[in-house]
Amino acid sequence: MDILEKLTEKALSLGAFKTGSLAVKEIPFDPGLRKNCELNYCGAYGRNYTCPPDCGDVNDLIARVKQYETLFLFQTVSPLEDSYDIEGMQEAALKFQQLVRDMQATARELAPGCLILGAGGCRLCERCGKQTGDPCRHPEDAHPSLEAHGMYVAGLAQKCGMKYINGQNTVTYFGAIIF
Repeated sequence: MDILEKLTEKALSLGAFKTGSLAVKEIPFDPGLRKNCELNYCGAYGRNYTCPPDCGDVNDLIARVKQYETLFLFQTVSPLEDSYDIEGMQEAALKFQQLVRDMQATARELAPGCLILGAGGCRLCERCGKQTGDPCRHPEDAHPSLEAHGMYVAGLAQKCGMKYINGQNTVTYFGAIIF
């Protein structure tokens, strides 16, 4: 069984809805997406080490990704009571973050030196050290987002045979292992 098969098996066993993969050279990048982060709708801009501007220059992060060969993408799809179910979205985000953390050990075993990306800013700590002036408490376990790396996730999902939007009253999150 190759790396992609093992990652797929692990992700699905941990609750991923769907997985896919593609060559890194096929990733749709759009550095302009970082402008969305600057609007700070989520409140994490400048308040989380894995979010802009602290996660690094988008062009440097894109260059970092391009040093790898393969992207493994996984997604979760969670039901919501309605489109205003913020608590449901937050609960789904926490479950997704746990999936990313659970995938980490397998990914690092199968592909040492891999890059692990999640959705949105890291939520490992209740309050990021960025907010208190402390260094990151878990630099090996903090996962920046695909978007922070300039990836156009809707296009990435399409290239991997996944839907970016999975129906009314659902929330979808994406993560990646790049090796």
